Amino acid sequence: MASALYTTKLLRLAVEAASHPRLSQPDASEEARAPLCGSRIALDLTVDDQGRVSAIGFDVNACAVGQASAAILADVARGRSVEELRAAADSLTLWLNDRAAPMPDWPRLVELAEARAYPARHGAILLPWRAAATAAHRAAACKAGA
Repeated sequence: MASALYTTKLLRLAVEAASHPRLSQPDASEEARAPLCGSRIALDLTVDDQGRVSAIGFDVNACAVGQASAAILADVARGRSVEELRAAADSLTLWLNDRAAPMPDWPRLVELAEARAYPARHGAILLPWRAAATAAHRAAACKAGA
């Protein structure tokens, strides 16, 4: 039943997504869409001289699950490297698609555990993670070339 998916904690996380508005001067931006559900995100971030995320913001148009996923990402993205973001996106993809895979080691992901049983929501969950990994890679490459 879908009501088991939309827990109070998940809905609170979805509301938290609004506290991460787009950045006025990002180092990189990424726009992405989940084809199955139509969720969309426009994500901005800045990185420091070591290529670690220093700020993140977004505009997410997704179900509560997608919004919660974006809030979880943004909650602890600062200080993370491109490699850490890519590894998180990869391990999240594996966890969603393989019942034997362990939950990724990222704070608060347990709040999305119920969504694992809803494949139609997987695209919305992955959207911010993939967008962040791509934007961080581009931003770090620009900083390295500057």
